[in-house]
Amino acid sequence: MSEHYDALETRDHFAREAALLAALPSQVAHAKNSSAALGQILKDVNPAQVSSRQALAGLPVIRKHELLERQQAERARVGGDPFGGFCALDFGAHMPRIFSSPGPIYEPEGKAKDYWRMARAIFAAGFRPGELIHNCFSYHFVPAGSMMESGAHALGCTVFAGGTGQTEQQVQTMAQLRPAGYIGTPSFLKIILTKAAEMGVALPSVKKAMFGGEAFPPSLRDWFAERGIAGYQCYATADLGLIAYETSAREGLVLDEDVIVEIVRPGTGDPVAPGEVGEVVVTTLNPDYPLIRFGTGDLSAVLAGSCPSGRTNTRIKGWMGRADQTTKIRGMFVHPGQIADIVRRFPEVARARLVVTGEMANDAMTLMVETACGGPDALAAKIGEAIRDVTKLRGDVEFLLPGSLPNDGKVIEDARSYS
Repeated sequence: MSEHYDALETRDHFAREAALLAALPSQVAHAKNSSAALGQILKDVNPAQVSSRQALAGLPVIRKHELLERQQAERARVGGDPFGGFCALDFGAHMPRIFSSPGPIYEPEGKAKDYWRMARAIFAAGFRPGELIHNCFSYHFVPAGSMMESGAHALGCTVFAGGTGQTEQQVQTMAQLRPAGYIGTPSFLKIILTKAAEMGVALPSVKKAMFGGEAFPPSLRDWFAERGIAGYQCYATADLGLIAYETSAREGLVLDEDVIVEIVRPGTGDPVAPGEVGEVVVTTLNPDYPLIRFGTGDLSAVLAGSCPSGRTNTRIKGWMGRADQTTKIRGMFVHPGQIADIVRRFPEVARARLVVTGEMANDAMTLMVETACGGPDALAAKIGEAIRDVTKLRGDVEFLLPGSLPNDGKVIEDARSYS
């Protein structure tokens, strides 16, 4: 049997890029015409001209707080759209289910087979048609259970809807039905296996697992491996479905075939250099929920080269933290976008990081600036003025050589003592 889900995974990189960019103008046009919110956001955009990554980078980033704010405003209006004007579907046969994420933010599920595109990730985790999968993601409110079940069905697998909780019953069901593997959070599978050991119940059929919703560190991967279980992780969201997935190579996560992913500097829409950590921004080709440049709020970075598994799509490092680093300093909120505004004023500055030190109520902030410019005294004074102008706070300026700041995506570092 093939090691790849389909031929799309091994196509030439340039052919993939050409296909994605060829589909982009029509998706932007569809989003503009079928989504009231995107029609407003993209009102001055000519979709025909959005045919390159450079053109795409010129569009605004839609962040989760904006999605929530538009939904809240519409829900407060009689007859308003609960999706905030972002969904291209109406209630009825074309929208079998609605789910909710914290906020609440409501997400639609369309009727397309494998709507969330999870089959690719499930296949990469080792599952094959004809197998039984024990699905322990929640089926209530959030879409995770449905995401995984629809992907498993598309792959040709049978699913036991385990859901969350009821650990002893999960153990008993696994022992009796003998599933080939588990899908859910890694922490819950560890709880199940620990409970099974306490009960003296063996679960020899469970040989593989696909995880999501939590970090999956190497130490936990090794813990499962010691018990004969090969665990793999996927990266998906309720808004976008699958974004990337782990392969047997275990070298980063390979991007899904139906999304266009950018890594941008936190607080901005500006793509970073290859390998630099930034916020994951995704444009989906899903016609039912056509999000264009949706900011996930997650940090990651592109890895160089192709996956040793033979998949040729771009790889990312995986989840590396959150991009929203908004920090309260002396009673004022300072956010990454403000630091980006300061940097844009000075072509001499390559990168910058605001470091907040001191104790509560006695904050000090220093803007660490990478620059190769000589004679920094005058520049420091100008940057200091910009700090006051943008943040309404005073801050020191410290110069560093280019490349000195860590590549971790942090724009604001809160190093204060809270003890």
